[in-house]
Amino acid sequence: MTDALGRVRSALVLGGGSEIALATLERLATRGLRRAVLLGRRPEVMRVAAASLTSKGVEVVTLPFDAEAIDAHAAAIAEAFATYGDFDLVVIAFGTLGDQTAFEADPTAAGHAAITNYAGAVSSGLAIAAALREQGHGMLVVLSSVAGQRPRRANYVYGSTKAGLDAFARGLGEALRGSGARVMIVRPGFVKTRMTDGMKPRLFAQTADQVATAIIGGLDRGASVVWSPPLLRPIFLILNALPQAIFRRLKA
Repeated sequence: MTDALGRVRSALVLGGGSEIALATLERLATRGLRRAVLLGRRPEVMRVAAASLTSKGVEVVTLPFDAEAIDAHAAAIAEAFATYGDFDLVVIAFGTLGDQTAFEADPTAAGHAAITNYAGAVSSGLAIAAALREQGHGMLVVLSSVAGQRPRRANYVYGSTKAGLDAFARGLGEALRGSGARVMIVRPGFVKTRMTDGMKPRLFAQTADQVATAIIGGLDRGASVVWSPPLLRPIFLILNALPQAIFRRLKA
């Protein structure tokens, strides 16, 4: 349970190697976080994160988790809640960017990316929602992307998976109304992480730390949607209203 000041005491992260999620936990560690359970398929990254969090007084558990193994999600999440819950905060942070040209040459690879980014989030998200509903409290943070707001030719496979994830998360938030649990969707722009290494930074590029700051701010004010940076919200209101002939000419 959160403490008397409403601070997060326990957190579960799916995608335990996510730089954004780990930066968020680092900030929460200075605000009363006492337990973090990291589920992911990068044990070496999670070990480094665990050492850093442990040095700040956080008890850390790392467990294997494969976003594509959708048949195993419900059992893995139920076990995490039964063994280490309850959780004040759960973060769905796994995902893959991929390359549009490669996806067009290998449709199977595109399908696997869709399973990871969308189907994996649906199967795990529903299992998390059931557990949060049962415990009667908790925040589910879903890392979406502005790429899902209006997918571009250059990354429409990735953008379409994020569009689906965003719609799912909005519906899940509605399904949890009145349960004591809530959903917060995070829509970052370009973030300089391992996933985007080697890519030319886009307009309003940020670091994982900057997105983490936006997430903490959203948690503090009880937001349902967080844009990072906030300026992207009005920008996409305009972009979504543009005729396709104009939108396709934009390079930003």
